[in-house]
Amino acid sequence: MKTKPILSEAEVQKMLDAAKAEAVRHGFAVAISIVDDGGHLLAMQRLDNCAPMNSVFSQEKAKTAAISGFESQLFEDIVAGGRNAFITAPLVTSLAGGLPVVIKGQILGAIGVSGVTAEQDLQVARAGLAAVEDAA
Repeated sequence: MKTKPILSEAEVQKMLDAAKAEAVRHGFAVAISIVDDGGHLLAMQRLDNCAPMNSVFSQEKAKTAAISGFESQLFEDIVAGGRNAFITAPLVTSLAGGLPVVIKGQILGAIGVSGVTAEQDLQVARAGLAAVEDAA
């Protein structure tokens, strides 16, 4: 039987804290979601003044990154590149802001951020991801 690493509660909290700190530092009103490798929600926080819909978007971005193993931006780029049929692909979302958590070649989950521009969402997500990559 094989074994695999997982995101512990402590690691999830580190990611959430680091992402929140980045958002607060820049005044970004965002929702931050962290999921396991199957896309199941482990943690979510919606900061003050963030629209409720961003809670859903952040979860869906994270889920897409977790189950695909790719940044959610990839799927947005595919559609923007002209492959319009990809809109019907069974993905949760193809919006930028979801990053897979890959440690030692294993997908452990993902982080998704929504509420500001795509670039700013990614900035916050990368800060959260760095919190566990640095510890690996």
